[in-house]
Amino acid sequence: MRFAAFTLLIATMVAESYADLHNVAVCVTGRKLSTFGGTPFSPSMTYYENYEVLVPATECACGYYFNRKTGTKQWDRCPDCTFDANEGVCRSKDWHIGGDEMNHYCTKYCGAQGAEAN
Repeated sequence: MRFAAFTLLIATMVAESYADLHNVAVCVTGRKLSTFGGTPFSPSMTYYENYEVLVPATECACGYYFNRKTGTKQWDRCPDCTFDANEGVCRSKDWHIGGDEMNHYCTKYCGAQGAEAN
């Protein structure tokens, strides 16, 4: 029983440490919560987020993230961050993009309302 509890604890810690890492991210504006299907306030009502992707802001934030060197955690550096001009997204093949960090660059330095990632 102790082994099972310990294993569950370790698995939870590992999952949490990688919970907010991404390989694709964009800067966005105009976030709006919309509904689809169902009747108002019913369990069948589905909500989704609607937003506009800001390609120039995404390129800006991706550049900032590429130059980031703040520590030793996976999200502290992004040596493989590249801006994909065809799709207008920031990519990291090795999952170095942290959601909070990308949001910081998008909002503070690149003029976006926030960030979205996979």
